[in-house]
Amino acid sequence: MGMRRWNRVGRAKAQPPGRPAATLINVISIVQRRKQTQRGPVVFPRSHSAQAAEPEGEPLISAMRSTPGTVAHIPQTHAVFCPQTFTAWCNSHLRKAGTQIENIEEDFRNGLKLMLLLEVISGERLPRPDKGKMRFHKIANVNKALDFIASKGVKLVSIGAEEIVDGNLKMTLGMIWTIILRFAIQDISVEETSAKEGLLLWCQRKTAPYRNVNVQNFHTSWKDGLALCALIHRHRPDLIDYAKLRKDDPVGNLNTAFEVAEKYLDIPKMLDAEDIVNTPKPDEKAVMTYVSCFYHAFAGAEQAETAANRICKVLAVNQENEKLMEEYEKLASELLEWIRRTVPWLENRVGEPSMSAMQRKLEDFRDYRRLHKPPRVQEKCQLEINFNTLQTKLRLSHRPAFMPSEGKLVSDIANAWRGLEQVEKGYEDWLLSEIRRLQRLQHLAEKFRQKASLHEAWTRGKEDMLSQRDYESASLQEVRALLRRHEAFESDLAAHQDRVEHIAALAQELNELDYHEAASVNSRCQAICDQWDSLGTLTQKRRDALERMEKLLETIDQLQLEFARRAAPFNNWLDGAVEDLQDVWLVHSVEETQSLLTAHEQFKATLPEADRERGAIMGIQAEIQKICQTYGLRPITTSPYISLSPQDINNKWDKIRKLVPSRDQTLQEELARQQMNERLRRQFAAQANAIGPWIQAKVEEVGRLAAGLIGSLEDQMAGLRQQEQNIINYKSNIDRLEGDHQLLQESLVFDNKHTVYSMEHIRVGWEQLLTSIARTINEVENQVLTRDAKGLSQEQLNEFRASFNHFDRKRNGMMEPDDFRACLISMGYDLGEVEFARIMTMVDPNAAGVVTFQAFIDFMTRETAETDTAEQVVASFKILAGDKKYITAEELRRELPAEQAEYCIRRMVPYKGSGAPAGALDYVAFSSALYGESDL
Repeated sequence: MGMRRWNRVGRAKAQPPGRPAATLINVISIVQRRKQTQRGPVVFPRSHSAQAAEPEGEPLISAMRSTPGTVAHIPQTHAVFCPQTFTAWCNSHLRKAGTQIENIEEDFRNGLKLMLLLEVISGERLPRPDKGKMRFHKIANVNKALDFIASKGVKLVSIGAEEIVDGNLKMTLGMIWTIILRFAIQDISVEETSAKEGLLLWCQRKTAPYRNVNVQNFHTSWKDGLALCALIHRHRPDLIDYAKLRKDDPVGNLNTAFEVAEKYLDIPKMLDAEDIVNTPKPDEKAVMTYVSCFYHAFAGAEQAETAANRICKVLAVNQENEKLMEEYEKLASELLEWIRRTVPWLENRVGEPSMSAMQRKLEDFRDYRRLHKPPRVQEKCQLEINFNTLQTKLRLSHRPAFMPSEGKLVSDIANAWRGLEQVEKGYEDWLLSEIRRLQRLQHLAEKFRQKASLHEAWTRGKEDMLSQRDYESASLQEVRALLRRHEAFESDLAAHQDRVEHIAALAQELNELDYHEAASVNSRCQAICDQWDSLGTLTQKRRDALERMEKLLETIDQLQLEFARRAAPFNNWLDGAVEDLQDVWLVHSVEETQSLLTAHEQFKATLPEADRERGAIMGIQAEIQKICQTYGLRPITTSPYISLSPQDINNKWDKIRKLVPSRDQTLQEELARQQMNERLRRQFAAQANAIGPWIQAKVEEVGRLAAGLIGSLEDQMAGLRQQEQNIINYKSNIDRLEGDHQLLQESLVFDNKHTVYSMEHIRVGWEQLLTSIARTINEVENQVLTRDAKGLSQEQLNEFRASFNHFDRKRNGMMEPDDFRACLISMGYDLGEVEFARIMTMVDPNAAGVVTFQAFIDFMTRETAETDTAEQVVASFKILAGDKKYITAEELRRELPAEQAEYCIRRMVPYKGSGAPAGALDYVAFSSALYGESDL
């Protein structure tokens, strides 16, 4: 039966009785022929790190590194083993069964002690051995041992029962090495490394504090014996005085280690000190075999160390989370405090009396928008990112969600920020409105001063003139002349009535607009009105007197009357023209300026007709002089009906001719200024019309990226970082637009018909774009955290993303409940109403009615994720406490690093059970509180 099984698994057929045992060359030739005629055994791929660390010429280590099912292959050309070490190792186990071997080459040939060895080291029973002494009985027993080894997941290639029975030393040692690998070394793993690397890492950590020890391999690093002594001293300092050892005494050091290990640790001497010292490169397998005995001897200490490492890892997570919470609270407090300080400043609506003071307020506001607010926008965005990252870390580590202090929630900050922006918008509107009001006040005040000055100049001396009694000594003709002159004055006075009313209206408007010099305006206006009333009264009195005198007088000079009748209105026209040509204006556009130019051109078109009227009036005066000369009358240089002389009319006419080109130039300058403002509007509009759609397109593009990320997370992050860099590079365009906007405001231009985008729209869109790209990057970062923490592959994440995007019908990064149910059904979930409701409480704990991508990933990985739990932490503390239900501060300080130990001591509550010493601490309550399952 044993031979048939041997043939069936592809091993070499047994030799007929009497034929010599297979030599090394026979075995090599058999292996080579097998490679030519059939495919070799399937070897499971190892990690790159394991392949890189495997020494050339020692593929047997692959059996130690491999998972169950890997092949243990003994290349006949390179295998080198130490019979002495393997013999000692076998006897260390066989003596537990009351036996031992003397010659490893001979004592395993019948298979009996080989089966016994396997039963001792595995703790399992093997099939009953065949009792016969014939060759086929021995082969059957060895095959039973080899089958048992194969049942443990090791495929033996090139090791056959016939070679062991025939005493082939190479094959026998190779088999023993395979047993050592499987039962003594394979399960050794430190920090998920392979067995050999794990054993090496364990040795390095244990000997790291010791001088003159540097473990880098399993041969030369052990030649001076200090590494072995350091291993013993680390775990049993009472057995060796390490300080007295000397590096120049390697034989003494090695023998000390061998003797102490054999006497106190039950580790038999497997090596020879002189052979190790005198060999350039000691046998690696022998050293590994011997060192592995120390690992198993100190396994109990390792269990405590593993428990301590787990606790430190859990505490490190809590400490890091607490640090992030403190940073969030600090940043939120600073941002809210800044908003609290800023809002009262923006709510202050106390205006300034002068335009320059209001311009300074506007400049301060620009500095706030340009210099002070942007860093706070970044802080607000970073605060949201930090909060999301912290919640993701807490969720991944099964900690309770972070609840900020009262008033410091993300929603509280968002509400405060919205309030700030509302106040900010109101403040800017108020500033611009106040500047417009002051601008109009300046215009009205200047117009009031001009008209008041013109009126006061006109009324100067009029009261004295009306108070004269010159008509008492005048002739009838002179009286009539005085009467006609008075009539002309009344006509002139009536013509000035509109001006006085206009002056009063300007004063009233200045009062209504709260002009800061309203008192002086009112005083001047009142003086003008009082004087006007006085002029009216005096005019009426003088008219009455002249009319009485007129009845006595009969002759009146018709020509002088005609002169007065035509000269007076013409003079009023001249005064009105001078006033219009000197009038100030306030325009805001090229069209309004063009309208003024058109009106001015229309006025200029009336000048020829006015000049003809002037000529006619001058002709009347000339006729008067001619009559005086003809009849020998006293030359009359002035009109008896009007104080206006021909020279006055000519002077005013000359003044108009000078004012016309001056006003031409002023209007052209104003037109140039308005054209410059129009260019500024168009320049701003050209940029705004390009920037606004660009920002909108980028916001939509970032939204599409957030909803349809494909490829690896690293590629996604690289793409998003590139997109973020492109957006940052675009900031210069925003800055240029801010500069154009500032030029418009400095030019007091507040409207722009060429664009629908205001600077406020651009700023809001830009802040939205920055926040959107930052949130998308943060989502990918959280996915990286989730992937790494959950152990997800990129393919799994891509599959989750594809499923989520397919059922995200609104493309807004969220699934509605019906879409989520359809997604689960498509993935094979058999959902009833109760089960689906349970799942919804997991993925949507706040009952928002949507499922985010992060919640979707958490759900898909929660059932299979390998994470630490409160039960695991309790088990670790129980190991450190020596199976007690409590732990002491001394035990924590002895087993944990100082920082972690003090962290536990500060937070653990006293143990309340019976039989505990004073100062005992409750590690169970502490472990539960770490995961939010109780309160400390």
